Amino acid sequence: MGAEGELLRDEPAALEVMSSETVFEGAVWNVVRDTVDYNGSPMVREYVAHTGAVAVLAVDDQDRVLVIQQYRHPIRSRDWELPAGLLDAEGESKLDAAKRELMEEADLRATTWHELVSFHTSPGGNDEMVTVYRATGVSATEGAFDRSDEEADIVTRWVSLDEVVEGVLAGRLHNSILSIAALAAVAAR
Repeated sequence: MGAEGELLRDEPAALEVMSSETVFEGAVWNVVRDTVDYNGSPMVREYVAHTGAVAVLAVDDQDRVLVIQQYRHPIRSRDWELPAGLLDAEGESKLDAAKRELMEEADLRATTWHELVSFHTSPGGNDEMVTVYRATGVSATEGAFDRSDEEADIVTRWVSLDEVVEGVLAGRLHNSILSIAALAAVAAR
């Protein structure tokens, strides 16, 4: 464990996995049950095995950020969030996935990309890691992407970063990726 005065950082822990089984195989994610040796005793944990994801904090020439509104069934809400998607294309880099998601969900491209922040969304329940990119030099693509399901009626809006942060802190905006990205962008100013 880190000593006082050292930089605060997460520490990888390589516990012995005594057994592992997929207890549910889903259309997108699986649920895994692992038994690990934790300090000499078996400990069982179930979690969603996730492919990982990317998101894009797109910033326009007026220093506004793009948010999208989309239906999310587990929370029964149309929440405001960033363009985002799974790392589910074989051999695709995180950056290429972020570029693809910006085009697919917002019909936009960008000339400059920087990694803003990476984080685990819910480390007690899944192994998902999200990487958020800040994209500038934004312009429209030649045509609109053909969307289906909950992506078919995405609403887009350009808003100030301060408006997003105000909404997060006031409890009006709850999307974790949007919240962390907006707060990281403000901290990086």
